[in-house]
Amino acid sequence: MHEFIINASIQLIPVVTDKHPYQCVDEAIEVIQQSGIKYEVGAFSTVVEGTYSQVFDLINRINERLFAQGCAEWITNLQIQIRSERDITGEEKTQKFK
Repeated sequence: MHEFIINASIQLIPVVTDKHPYQCVDEAIEVIQQSGIKYEVGAFSTVVEGTYSQVFDLINRINERLFAQGCAEWITNLQIQIRSERDITGEEKTQKFK
C-alpha cells in the first residue's frame, strides 16, 4: 500500500461483565496516544491519521494490549478512507464547520 496519509475511525465495543467497559476503552486510547500519530478522541470513536501501515499496526497493538490486559471480548468497528494519489485528512473534511 502507498505511504499517503489515510484516516480511520476506530470504535471499540467491549463485551465484558467483570469490569466497567470503559477500562478496555481507556486501554485502547492509551495505545493510540502512545502511537505518535494524529488522533482525536470522540464520544463514540477515535479518529486517527497516519499511513496505511501505521494505522493497521496501531489496530494490531490495540488488540494485543486488550488481550494482555484481560479484556474478555470486544468488537472493533473500523471505518477507513484512503486516496490513491494523495493524503486524506480529517481537517479537510471538517474545517468548514470550525
